[in-house]
Amino acid sequence: MANFNFNKVILGGRLTADPELRQNPSGIAVTSFSIAVNRRFSKNAEQQTDFFNIVAWRQNAEFISRYFRKGSSICVVGTVQNRSWTDQQGQKRYTTEIIVDEAHFVDSKGEGPAAGGAPYTPDSYQTPSFASDASAPKFEEMSNDDDLPF
Repeated sequence: MANFNFNKVILGGRLTADPELRQNPSGIAVTSFSIAVNRRFSKNAEQQTDFFNIVAWRQNAEFISRYFRKGSSICVVGTVQNRSWTDQQGQKRYTTEIIVDEAHFVDSKGEGPAAGGAPYTPDSYQTPSFASDASAPKFEEMSNDDDLPF
């Protein structure tokens, strides 16, 4: 019998706080944050929301901390990971986190917290700097949403 393991999650939601970029003792960039995800169906017409702890490392951490703020919509693709540790009182603690493999923009121009005056502004995205121009993605400017083919 073959051994089958599959661990992949895709979540779309809004950040509950600004992500803060840190570095671990080895100097690797990391950010931890949570996202609120509305359930597809709700009881008694009340919307229910789940909150997920998210951890991003290296370039993903830098990307998220640079372009996303509290209230920003985000789509993350990653894996579910359980972690345990002993706290200062000697109690064993557990958490379940989503480790980011990919992060994507969800808000379109004029949507999201920017409409409410928050610092998140989709129009201010800047192309990240890359070590070599050959690895830099090529972006095409569009004049407005009327140019979209759908």
